[in-house]
Amino acid sequence: MQYEKVLTLRHNLSWAFIGNAVYAACQWGMLVVLAKFGNPKMVGQFALGLAVAAPIIMLTNLQLRSVQATDNRKQYSFSDYLGLRLISIALALVIITVVSLLGGYESETSLVIFLVGLAKALESISDVFYGLQQNKGTNCIAVSLIIKGFLSLLLLSIGVYQSGNILWGVTGLVFAGAVVLVGYDIHNGVLILKHLSKLQPRWHQPILLKLVWLCLPLGFVMMLVSLNHNIPRYFIEQYLGVEQLGIFAAIAYLMVIGGMLVNLLGESASPQLAKYYAAGDAIAFRTLLLKLVGMAALLGVTGVLVALVDGRQILTVLYQPEYGEQANLFVWLMVAAGIGYVSSSLGYGMAAAKYFCIQILLFAVVTIILPIACIWLLPQMKLLGAAIALIIAATVQVVMSLGVILHSLHKLATKNLNPSTKLT
Repeated sequence: MQYEKVLTLRHNLSWAFIGNAVYAACQWGMLVVLAKFGNPKMVGQFALGLAVAAPIIMLTNLQLRSVQATDNRKQYSFSDYLGLRLISIALALVIITVVSLLGGYESETSLVIFLVGLAKALESISDVFYGLQQNKGTNCIAVSLIIKGFLSLLLLSIGVYQSGNILWGVTGLVFAGAVVLVGYDIHNGVLILKHLSKLQPRWHQPILLKLVWLCLPLGFVMMLVSLNHNIPRYFIEQYLGVEQLGIFAAIAYLMVIGGMLVNLLGESASPQLAKYYAAGDAIAFRTLLLKLVGMAALLGVTGVLVALVDGRQILTVLYQPEYGEQANLFVWLMVAAGIGYVSSSLGYGMAAAKYFCIQILLFAVVTIILPIACIWLLPQMKLLGAAIALIIAATVQVVMSLGVILHSLHKLATKNLNPSTKLT
């Protein structure tokens, strides 16, 4: 029985990785299509749409899917989660609309921002159905992501290629999200709940308020994470224009490849790290964490070496010659990525030691430092300044994370010397 559970867990993790990897590859493919068939302005408009929509969606999502997956006592029904998600998404769309209209953007850029936000809103509704499916241990989530990724890439490519206009491309994203939501995710929800009436949203104020209060810290953390990723994009658009943002965003997306591998390693090591820490085995905890950090650092160094040796040709082949001219930016972004990989690995160590609240403070500090660095560096150093700002922020995060890890190890050593002391 235990062996079967391990096999099931591995099966689900494999499907989860495949689904997310394919979806991320399709997201990157969209940038490639916009660069090949369009121009840097189109890439910049698309990147700006994501940069505006993502933090808002992350905050209003409230990490409901994680709460659903851990709601073993069934304190809330699916109708409660769906009801709250529909309210939060409506609020997100209002905020995105206001930002797109009052942000001083061109009319076309404003419409792109809204359409990207609408596409992400549809994905957010699918996400609450993923939370329902996640408890059942099926591969429906991965299949949904794969279908959505390929369909979105196909429709965006057709729209941009046929019209030469990004608006038709992002309209395709909205259509793809709606098709997958209605034709696949809701259908699977009906099969799981076995009754259409159970899919009806419920808006019971006391329950919704309690659920919001429970989930709001999670939403706030995810918003900070998203902001830390997107802050340089806001300043690039303001200081340098949407075309330069397009070049930066296309090159920066290559950082995601290593990040996926680091996350896979971290998720694989997390249960064992938590087990070692809970057992008070400081040596095993430190050894495994060092291995994880070492692999992340090796991955970062590899990325930097690849960018140094063949960066210009890689960017030219993937995108266009004008992107290849930014080979130096590619190198510095890979440096930022490498430091970020180490930071992510340390983050898994903090989570294993159950240092959750301190991570909110950590992300908040980085959110303050990053815009200051952008304001200081971008006017003089242009795109390279944004990369160095990311390096500064990532370094601060690594130093603070390392301090937390050292504190956790000291606490563990103190407990081992005095067994009557309990870990908190």
